Amino acid sequence: MLEAAFPGSSQIQLLGMESVADIEIWSYAKANGCAIVTKDADFVEMSALFGHPPKVVWINLGNLPNAMVMNRLLNHASTISEFLAGEADGVMEIE
Repeated sequence: MLEAAFPGSSQIQLLGMESVADIEIWSYAKANGCAIVTKDADFVEMSALFGHPPKVVWINLGNLPNAMVMNRLLNHASTISEFLAGEADGVMEIE
């Protein structure tokens, strides 16, 4: 369902990167023009330290089921797309 709203998106698991360090994910996203959508505040800290790209969409919702997280992303799809297209901000927080 996310692919329709966010064409070309993938998941760390599908990329075979589920066991790599966060900095490797950051480097991959930067090198490949990807944004990082995460519940992990470590990527927000990396953005403050290194700047962007990559951009970070921080899902700051606590421990919700994946279906609820997906619904929140879909409900914010246009706002997320605008954020990703913009130049100024490196982190978008979804609460």
